[in-house]
Amino acid sequence: MSNDIAKEFIKDSNSHVANINCALKAIKSNTLADFIHVEDKGIVLMTNNVSLGSDLQEIEKYIKNSLSSNTNKVSLARLPQSKSYLKIVSIPFNSEKTNSYISSKEIEGVLKNNHIFNNIILTSKPHIIKVSPKLDMAIIWIDIWDIQMGQNTKTIIN
Repeated sequence: MSNDIAKEFIKDSNSHVANINCALKAIKSNTLADFIHVEDKGIVLMTNNVSLGSDLQEIEKYIKNSLSSNTNKVSLARLPQSKSYLKIVSIPFNSEKTNSYISSKEIEGVLKNNHIFNNIILTSKPHIIKVSPKLDMAIIWIDIWDIQMGQNTKTIIN
């Protein structure tokens, strides 16, 4: 959605919130819209809890009806992204190249070159933990951006 269309829509945000809440009540949803604001990627609707797919469809239908002349410019409604934590086990703690401790930069390089991690965005540096003083094995924790249903995580795990 273009920024101009979003700004036009937001001018009447109070009535839009009220109408969206009426539409959600009509489908017997427990979700209520709190407020609407514009960001660089379009309109963001804040709700009192995580919306179900049926809630998103109802909200999208309302917005498309409100913007009847610009419905082709409305993108699909989606849930926000969240962080997923993944644990990689059985990694050698000592680097093969330098015979020193493995670094988070080396882990990031391996992840970027691995096809499984295509389109995956790390939210922080990998955390490396040695399993035991006697073993040369490490556990690596990585945090990735993911959608609410964990589809990126499921792709990596499965």
